[in-house]
Amino acid sequence: MVRRALCVLAPVLLAACAPVGPDYHGPQSALVTRPAVSGPFVSAKAAVDPAMPLPDRWWRLYDDPVLDGLIEQALAANTDLRVADAHLARSMALLGEARARRQVQGGFSSEVSEQQRSAEQVLSHVQPPERPLYDMGITLGYDLDLFGGLRRGIEAASAEGEAAQAARDLVRVAVAAETARAWSDICNGGSQMAAMERIIAAQREDLALNQQIVAKGRLPAFEAEKRQEAVEASNARLPQIQARRRNAAFRLATLIGRPPEEFDPGWFGCNRPLALKQPLPVGDGAALLRRRPDIRMAERRIAADTARVGVAMSALYPDIRLGASIGSTGAVVDRFSPLTNRFALGPQIRWTINRSAVRARIAGARAGVEADLAGFDGTVLKALREVESALNTYAADLDRLRALEQAQKAAALVAEKARMLRAGGRVGAMPVVAADRDLALADQALADAHADINTDQIAAFLALGGGWEGRP
Repeated sequence: MVRRALCVLAPVLLAACAPVGPDYHGPQSALVTRPAVSGPFVSAKAAVDPAMPLPDRWWRLYDDPVLDGLIEQALAANTDLRVADAHLARSMALLGEARARRQVQGGFSSEVSEQQRSAEQVLSHVQPPERPLYDMGITLGYDLDLFGGLRRGIEAASAEGEAAQAARDLVRVAVAAETARAWSDICNGGSQMAAMERIIAAQREDLALNQQIVAKGRLPAFEAEKRQEAVEASNARLPQIQARRRNAAFRLATLIGRPPEEFDPGWFGCNRPLALKQPLPVGDGAALLRRRPDIRMAERRIAADTARVGVAMSALYPDIRLGASIGSTGAVVDRFSPLTNRFALGPQIRWTINRSAVRARIAGARAGVEADLAGFDGTVLKALREVESALNTYAADLDRLRALEQAQKAAALVAEKARMLRAGGRVGAMPVVAADRDLALADQALADAHADINTDQIAAFLALGGGWEGRP
């Protein structure tokens, strides 16, 4: 009989050398395998370097020590990053728990009680005596994991831990970009305020000149009223710029882990836009796919759910465990005697009979993998779209900036010539005032364009997924 049982179990045991379920080899049919996904970006044009890889700390390309310090503070104290760190620690703890299941499991129990049996339970009318009883024992067990259910569970937990690491990196990318954007808004807000104040000054000078001409009866009164209206309209824009700048300071304070009221007033000393010291490094699609944390997170989730298919499939096969126990149970007066000592040694086999439920769980696990594959492709497409859109907008705003720079130079030249003619007595004050007003308007348009350029650059850096590689 024993020999026959061994003959039946031998093929099963041999087949159990490898865990059941699919082995993960990466998404073979996903979009990442297509050459078009790994090539150069179609929107990489002027002021973009496709050959230069994105550096770990891209914000240092602005050569701004204040920005460098702010981002380092944010990466050390940001609350979203603290949450992500806690989630990562929880995933690592779950991985440790999964690995511990493959170890020998043991337990100890001890109980002492004063007991009296029920006489009527045994159809007796004589009260049984009271006596102290005890129960003490040690149990040991080891799951052979012949079909790899535990091993697949460890694979799933390990992949989930790596996905949590990628999620933490994704938060780091966002925190760095948001900190740079808040600082950029403060600096560009200062530049825009200065430009608006120059406009107001030029408009007031124009108003004063027109009021003098109206007083002499050489212009109708509504000409002065029109210029007064322009001054008031420009004054109305100043509070908006100031509010946006102050809101940016509030955002920056919270990003570095401070309450909004603890922002540094010294931040408002910055009134120049950020300037890259080199063309924006973007690399290519292949580098993007390796760098973006959300792509890595989506890929790791495929690996985790693939392993869970094996966990579900292992329930189709018997779960064989080796167990042993030793202890002593009985009356205290007979403690640790041959009458009370006990032991047990032998294998335990559990096998699920309801195969339909197990196969339904397997089907659900496989469907989860298919959903992950679709989500992975969607994440890749989203990453490519974000980069292309950011670079396309950046290129368009660069063209706009160049045109506005030419317009500002022309306005500056006109203003200079007008002042020279005024000094020579060849023109009156009106052309000079008009030229100064046009120059101030050109300066204001240029300040707005520089703010848009900084926004575009930071959006491109965010889309490229940089800023997590050099983490502490």
